[in-house]
Amino acid sequence: MPFIGFAKSGLGPYETYRRILKELEKRGFEINFSKHHWMGDAPFGLIIAESERGELAIRWYLAQKFELKLEEVSEEEFNDFIEDTMEYLSGD
Repeated sequence: MPFIGFAKSGLGPYETYRRILKELEKRGFEINFSKHHWMGDAPFGLIIAESERGELAIRWYLAQKFELKLEEVSEEEFNDFIEDTMEYLSGD
């Protein structure tokens, strides 16, 4: 089953991306592929990744300290999460 996640980070987009991937590896996810979406003027983004344990979609936003929460969801919830986040990022 896929996973969705919510992350907080006090770092910039690139550093946040690297930090989240590193944290996923610590939690036993072997990442095979990942991509990162964000808008330059928005304080949040979306990371989509494929791992040996399943697909992941993690929405992050700027905050004071780093935190990552994950939950296992259905395929439909996973796809809805990505679609909703991408619509918000694109301004649609």
